[in-house]
Amino acid sequence: MKKRILYGILLTALTLNLFLGARIYFGYAQAGEKDDVYQNIELFTRVLERVRKDYVDGDKVTYKELIYSALKGMLNSLDPHSEFMDAEKYNELKNDTEGLFGGVGIVIGVRDNFLTVIAPMEDTPAFKAGILPGDRIIKIEGKSTEKLSLPDAVKRLRGAPGSDVNITVLRPSSGQARDIKLTRAEIKVNTVKDINGKREFPLGDGKIGYIRLTQFGEQTTAELDDALKKLDKQGMQALILDLRDNPGGLLDQAAKVCEKFLPKSQLIVSTEGRHSEERSEYRSSGRGAHPTLPLVILVNNGSASASEIVAGCLQDTTAAGASRAIILGEQTFGKGSVQKILPLQDGSALRLTTAKYYTPSHKVIHEKGITPDILVPMTVEEEEALFLRRNPGGIETLPEEQREKAMGVHDIQLERAMDVLKGVTLYAQRAGMSERASGKKTEKVAVAN
Repeated sequence: MKKRILYGILLTALTLNLFLGARIYFGYAQAGEKDDVYQNIELFTRVLERVRKDYVDGDKVTYKELIYSALKGMLNSLDPHSEFMDAEKYNELKNDTEGLFGGVGIVIGVRDNFLTVIAPMEDTPAFKAGILPGDRIIKIEGKSTEKLSLPDAVKRLRGAPGSDVNITVLRPSSGQARDIKLTRAEIKVNTVKDINGKREFPLGDGKIGYIRLTQFGEQTTAELDDALKKLDKQGMQALILDLRDNPGGLLDQAAKVCEKFLPKSQLIVSTEGRHSEERSEYRSSGRGAHPTLPLVILVNNGSASASEIVAGCLQDTTAAGASRAIILGEQTFGKGSVQKILPLQDGSALRLTTAKYYTPSHKVIHEKGITPDILVPMTVEEEEALFLRRNPGGIETLPEEQREKAMGVHDIQLERAMDVLKGVTLYAQRAGMSERASGKKTEKVAVAN
């Protein structure tokens, strides 16, 4: 009797196990069918052929155009930062990160529906030709720029160094137009600038230095080294690092910027992804560092990616019981993902999100951003005015009434940072004097004994 009961229980358990196993198997099989690569590629090729064969405007549906469009849609569906880049866009990306491109040396924008010069860059073909802020480019190679988009205008003006481009420029102040032939040159874009938008780096009141990073390109660390050396020679005692409206750039450059203010072996940032090769840590080398220099970092909603790595690292890292840097301004953008550039055989490339950044205390940056230690908000109008003032020639593009108003706007974030650092350096000086006085008294007692 007991054996029959035992056999019955065993048989029931085996039957139940077989039933559950079958359900799991068929579930995986169905999932596999839904995600079967060959079936889905077959569907894609059938749609491709149908569109290629039957679409009404046959001249618009080459295989390359259709597949490129499909690739762009596929990458865009993943997240806002992944994308498929054709060869032209990939080359533009390389030029931006390398900080070099062939062009005429002008910053342009659209004002009152006219393609307008914001500022010529010093020692460039446009600068030497006498082009001024506010000039309107009404023709490029004899073709009107009236309906030309800003990206298309940039493409037409850029080109191989040594090649020529003909433009027609109208100066609103005189109403005169003139044709100018410009020979393109290799244009170097500085990513590290002083308070005047130049590379002179004067020392401010209280021996406080100021450095603005516009983005993180391949030359950023070298340019930062040069700026720090110039400020050190003048006796710098504190520094403001301005990362406002800095959209980011190269991860390794962000890590090297952090190195300048950290002791050796300090964790800077870590990345984590699906695969082991996407998990890494960046630590400081300690070479040429200023590990005790009082530091304030300015950020706003335009500070993203590599900017947030720098701000998050120096906020997380402690020195003498306090954060290595004081973060001041507004909440940052919150772009904390890693995009790997994957070149393809035809000259195009994928920009694919493969990992996320984490600060030294393992706080996630993505979709959260960095919260300042000192919150100093600014209005949109104030930010726009300061943006124009920081870019040489930008303020001249405004009408006279708006120009006067913009010139009267105070950079309250910068002013607050100056006040903070003046207090920090004053406290440090008094503490140092107190320690020296205490040391002298101890020495006298020792001699007397």
